[in-house]
Amino acid sequence: MPFARTPLPALIIRTTNDLVSRLEFVSPVLRRAVVRVLPRVWSGAAHELHGHLDWAARQLLASTADESELPRHGAEMAVPRLEGGKAGGDLTVSGTNGAVIEAGRLWQRADGLQYQAQAEATIVGGTATVDVVCTTTGAAGNAAAGVVLALVSPIAGVVSAAVVAAGGITNGIDQEAVERWRQRILERKRQAAQGGAAADYVRWAKEVPGVTRVWVRPRWLGAGTVGVTFVLDDQVDIIPDEDKVAEVQAYLDARRPVTAEVIVFAPTPLPVNFSIQLTPNTAPVKAAVLAELEDLLRRFAEPGKVIPHSKLSEAISIAEGETSHDLVVPAGNVTPTSGQLPVMGAPTWL
Repeated sequence: MPFARTPLPALIIRTTNDLVSRLEFVSPVLRRAVVRVLPRVWSGAAHELHGHLDWAARQLLASTADESELPRHGAEMAVPRLEGGKAGGDLTVSGTNGAVIEAGRLWQRADGLQYQAQAEATIVGGTATVDVVCTTTGAAGNAAAGVVLALVSPIAGVVSAAVVAAGGITNGIDQEAVERWRQRILERKRQAAQGGAAADYVRWAKEVPGVTRVWVRPRWLGAGTVGVTFVLDDQVDIIPDEDKVAEVQAYLDARRPVTAEVIVFAPTPLPVNFSIQLTPNTAPVKAAVLAELEDLLRRFAEPGKVIPHSKLSEAISIAEGETSHDLVVPAGNVTPTSGQLPVMGAPTWL
């Protein structure tokens, strides 16, 4: 049976009674007598030791280890924590023709984040496109097209305000979340490398920063080929761009069996535009319903996998505050093709 750790108050009472009973006092023991003080000291020390043993026992398993001790398990299984990545993209800078913007120049966003020019650029036709990278690692460095940045130090002939170009500043990635890292360690322990099994491709792809969900398709383009597709759940747009696909492709090419041809591709999003008659039709209940549907799609959706209509209706039913509903669209199951991934579309409330 499991060991039940004695709470400190009970430990003090038990130790005190044990000591007093063995000394066989004739008269009552005073409240502040030494025989009452010593058990408190001993019990406190014993309780702390029990607590340390309990903590040490939890560190033995990757499933219960604290963040401070998880690196030991990661190192043992060769699953290091993934570091974050810096966001990068283009700025459109205006100014006088011929003005030169040196590499290393800094622009600053309203919240204080800075972006550094990666190469020299010259203004031609009134503008120049400058390749910049955020100086800070993490998703906070991502910026949408149209965001205005200001030069930290003025440049002759260059307008201080620059605009993030089309496509935005993207691919900023936070350090891997502790629980996601823990899950990768557990997956590595539970699914030993098998020289090219489906689980190997999933594990390899998840070793690329930002990759969260991976699907493997054997014989994707015929015998000897393996299709791998993935998403980036921590990004605003979970569908990977060409650069990320190329990064994962290169990573898998360096690890795949020599007899396999790996084709990495981005899934095609299949928006699910829900039409729901909801009771009560209030903003908090709508938000709860959308949260449940987004959670379902994240957990259940994958390319080529049918999502039953009943699953969607069930997700709406468990939303906090919902009393009844009618899921009008989709009217039946969501049926993606082998390359399509169902994602949240634009909801309509009836």
